[in-house]
Amino acid sequence: MHKQAVALVGLGSYLPPQRITNEALCERLDTTDEWITSRTGIRSRHWAGPGVATGDLAVEAGHRALKSAGLAAGPDAVDLVVLATTTPDHPCPATAPDVASRLGLGPVPAYDIAAVCSGFLYALAAASAHITAGLARRALVIGAETYSTILDPADRTTNVIFGDGAGAVVLSAAPGDDEDGLLLGMDLGSDGAGRDLITIPAGGSRQRATPGTAVDDDRYFTMHGKQVFTQAVNRMTESSQTVLDQLGWEADQVDWLVGHQANVRILNAVARGLGIPPERAVINLDRVGNTSAASIPLALADAASNGSLVSGARVLLTAFGGGLTWGAVALTWPDITAV
Repeated sequence: MHKQAVALVGLGSYLPPQRITNEALCERLDTTDEWITSRTGIRSRHWAGPGVATGDLAVEAGHRALKSAGLAAGPDAVDLVVLATTTPDHPCPATAPDVASRLGLGPVPAYDIAAVCSGFLYALAAASAHITAGLARRALVIGAETYSTILDPADRTTNVIFGDGAGAVVLSAAPGDDEDGLLLGMDLGSDGAGRDLITIPAGGSRQRATPGTAVDDDRYFTMHGKQVFTQAVNRMTESSQTVLDQLGWEADQVDWLVGHQANVRILNAVARGLGIPPERAVINLDRVGNTSAASIPLALADAASNGSLVSGARVLLTAFGGGLTWGAVALTWPDITAV
C-alpha cells in the first residue's frame, strides 16, 4: 500500500512586541552582557506583556501560517490543530481547542503536546501521522510559549535564556512523493530517568500547588544547565544521524541544519558532530532567545524571510527538551512565503 506523502505548505510566526535586551536584565540581575553572550549567544529576547497568554500568540502565528498556505481561516481550512507548549493558558483544559475556535476552524480535533523544547517536532510527527492514516487532509501545527510567565524573576540562569513567541506550519496531504516540501524522515526519543533536569516541581499531581504543600519557588521553571548541555548535544546529534541514515543522506547533502535554539555552543557542537559546516546552521537565538516549542518554527520563518531557505533545499531539524525528549525531522523546503 502506498504511503500518503505529507508536505509543509505554509509557515507563520509571531513575536510579542516587547523586546528585552541583555542590558535591561543586567539592571536587576547580577550578570553582564558579556557573561550572557559568551555562554549563550543571546543578546535579546521578546516577552509577552501583562494579560497576554500563550493562546494569544498561537492564534496570531496560526492565522499567519494559514495565510502563507493560501487558506482562509474557516471550517474548511484544516482538519486538525496540534499545539506544542510548556506554558498552556490553563492546566485544564488544553489550549489548542480554544485556539482552533478563535481561528474559526470549526469543530476540528485539537490537542496540546507537552514535550518542552522538542514539542514542535513531536507535534509535526503526530500531525503527519494523522494525515498518513487518512484522518486529516490538512493540519495546523503550532509551537507557542510564554516562558516569561514561569521564570523566577531573581534567577539569572533562566531569565537570560528564555523568550516568548509562536511559530506555526500547515501540513497537507501531498499528491505525489517527488515534490518539494515533503517530510521525509523522523526520529523521536525520550528518557524519563532525566525528568528532574528540566522541570517545574509544583503544580501537578506529584506536588500540588495548594497552601502549605508547595514552596513558592517550586512554581518556577528550573534547569540543570551542565547536564542538559551534554545531553542535548549527544541526543540531538544521535537523532539527527539516525534520520540521515534513514534517508541515505551524507552531511554535505544537508543544506541547512535547523536546531532548537537553546544555546549557540550546543548548535555548533551538534553541527560539528554531524560534520555539517557551522555556517549552514540556522541561528536566530541572538535576537529571540530560547523559545522552547516555538524555537524551530521561528528559526524556519527567519531563514525563509531572509532568503536562506529556497525551494528544494534539504533541511534537517533537531531538538532536545525536558522529559527528557528529543527528535529530528528531515524535509525538502517548499516554494512558500513565510508570513
